[in-house]
Amino acid sequence: MQILFLHDNFPAQFGVFGQYLARKGWDVWYGTQRKNSALTGLKVFNYAPHREITEKIHPYIGGFEKSVINGQALARTALKLKDKGLSPDIVMAHSGWGPGLYAKDVWPNTKYVGYFEWYYTSDAPDIVFLQSGEKPRGIDDDLRTRTRNASILVDLAGCDAALCPTEFQKSQFPECFASKITVMHDGIDTETYKPAPGARLKLDSLDLSGAEELITYVGRGMEPYRGFPELMRALEIVLKERPKAHAVIVGEDRVAYGKKLPEGESYKKQMLEECDFDMSRLHFTGLLPRADYLKVLQASDVHVYLTAPFVLSWSMMEAMSAGCAIVASDVASVHEMAGRDAPTVQCVDHRDRKAVAAAIGDLLDDRSKAEKLGAAARQFILDGYAMQDIYARKETWLRTDVLGRDPAC
Repeated sequence: MQILFLHDNFPAQFGVFGQYLARKGWDVWYGTQRKNSALTGLKVFNYAPHREITEKIHPYIGGFEKSVINGQALARTALKLKDKGLSPDIVMAHSGWGPGLYAKDVWPNTKYVGYFEWYYTSDAPDIVFLQSGEKPRGIDDDLRTRTRNASILVDLAGCDAALCPTEFQKSQFPECFASKITVMHDGIDTETYKPAPGARLKLDSLDLSGAEELITYVGRGMEPYRGFPELMRALEIVLKERPKAHAVIVGEDRVAYGKKLPEGESYKKQMLEECDFDMSRLHFTGLLPRADYLKVLQASDVHVYLTAPFVLSWSMMEAMSAGCAIVASDVASVHEMAGRDAPTVQCVDHRDRKAVAAAIGDLLDDRSKAEKLGAAARQFILDGYAMQDIYARKETWLRTDVLGRDPAC
């Protein structure tokens, strides 16, 4: 069985699953724009757009043209690889960026699986949440948002099957596509992300092994989508009230989601100017290698995950798997992971900095409660999101539902 994964980045959502399939005897290929990419068991190749989007193109359709150029780049590269044995039974591509747009044109008999993360609407929960109390959006914003789905809709119409990581994300898509979309998460490496009782944080550049109270936060960037300004306002309160507490913030000083700030500005800069901190107890690590990131989670006394109702970060689920006691935003994307029989996180409206600060303080004061939350979070991930279990289910789904074959074949 041959499968081709397509994603502009690497290894993204597909790399480790591709390795699993390779170990199960699949012939696994991976097309990406990221150069010098490699993983054992995968045949990796690059595709590269031949040009940028047209200068002064209509602002609504620049993203769609970029997707078309990406799809064209993949198609041209793939045609050359046909002679080298690339004739996939399945093509699985991340939708929205365009690499899989023309997969069925290159290989008419392949089964095309789209991987869908988000459908954009002017009244989407993230937009409504972030616009609360602000100036209403203009009609131009609404029109641009509707058009932003163009390449996603092409994939939805043309794919043989569709994957979406969570029920919350699926609920954002038009109802007419619901029967086509299967919800199956990417899976969490529970063997790596596991508790380490008594762990203390010591990195090459940061030694907090003596800290009595450690509050942690992880994000790719620092922006309102992931509650960074609200985190900082809450930490100002917590660090003043608790002189033995330290806070560690992992991530880059950039905007990963949402509108960029003017050149030279950043939310980190703004919040450090607005808030009064003892900088000896507020630590910014930048991005960390996976091993150091894991150490941060395992040493955490309280982990804070704040977000608008948007795509849930892997980091929250990895923190759950590591047994962290988590203070998280009271939004729908978090509720799906918040547990039904036993609470797994302490939810709070993160727009209320005093409420966030109080929730952090509550878990620092009540270590028994924190331990129970962490244990419940770990069990929740083990029961429904362990990578080993999800990969097996996903392979069976590919063989039976997508290819229509006996799973034993």
